Amino acid sequence: MRKLRAAGGWLSDQARQQFITRNRRVAFGLTLVTVVIAVAAVHVSVWWFSPGVMILPILCGGLLLWPRALRILFVIAGIGVAYDVVKDKAGAGIVATIVVTAFFADVLARTRGKLGTRGLRADRMMIELRDRIRAQGTLPELGEGWGSTVVLRPAGGSSFGGDFVVSSCEGSSLEVALVDVSGKGMDAATRALLLSGAFGGVLGSVPRDSFLPACNAYLRRGRAPEGFVTAVHLAVDLVSGEYTLSSAGHPPAVRFDANTGRWQVSRARGIVLGVVPDLASVPDIPDKGVLRRGDAIMLYTDGLVEAPRRDIDEGIERLLGEAERLVVAGFRTGAPELVTAMQRAIGSADDCALVLIWRS
Repeated sequence: MRKLRAAGGWLSDQARQQFITRNRRVAFGLTLVTVVIAVAAVHVSVWWFSPGVMILPILCGGLLLWPRALRILFVIAGIGVAYDVVKDKAGAGIVATIVVTAFFADVLARTRGKLGTRGLRADRMMIELRDRIRAQGTLPELGEGWGSTVVLRPAGGSSFGGDFVVSSCEGSSLEVALVDVSGKGMDAATRALLLSGAFGGVLGSVPRDSFLPACNAYLRRGRAPEGFVTAVHLAVDLVSGEYTLSSAGHPPAVRFDANTGRWQVSRARGIVLGVVPDLASVPDIPDKGVLRRGDAIMLYTDGLVEAPRRDIDEGIERLLGEAERLVVAGFRTGAPELVTAMQRAIGSADDCALVLIWRS
């Protein structure tokens, strides 16, 4: 009896060691389900246990298993499918469907394996990251007499794009930066996610006239150039209305003058970020002025004004024409409509962003 108990204890310890991780326990369960389906299709009822039902454990494996364990499951499923084919319980259509499903499950598992996540945690991480980026792009409350709105429209309806906004407000001093990362698709979006955190940390931590040079220095510290970045930086005194506008290769901002009722193009000019070693050594042209009651200033990215085979100045003129409606519709409600109208007018397939600040 002692030997039997000892043997039973040893087997129990070995089983616990083999199934100590969740990955192994899930793999064993899915393998067992796959075997049951393959055998039941032959010996019980193909009506209730069709070999095509093996798709379900394979899909679950793509979500829950590491790639190595998933491929072991594929081997077991392949043996089960072969057994059903030999017993004339599975046809070519079912086999092809299972193979295609296994391919996509493998791609899914390898992608999540690179992230070090399983299940839906990677999706939850991306949702959390998206929400944080959106919160970071929201301008703070500016106090009585001021208003602001931000419109971000990533290309293709994606949650992430190459345009982002960072802001800082301490006391009566507001700083806003609108940044456009060169490139398209996921490459631009991932760089924007990285730079939004870096630029957000720089904004408000350095003097106003040092923000763009500091961002340029950060980009130049990279091992290899990944493309340039355009940015426009706005600093506003919320008491006096005085502002300073600096540009780094960005489309010119526009300002609404309530006295004349017209939109004016800013004179701020500068070189793009990430090209020269020291931005402070390159002459630039900042724009300074005062926002009075009823005035507004609008920052935007080239996705609103640039179209293939068209001059960007033509797009800016169209933007100024569409912006006339903002005065009638109201800045807050009219800004999203302005972005939509410009996207339709120029057929934009690029990321679009707009920041509007006004003094009521």
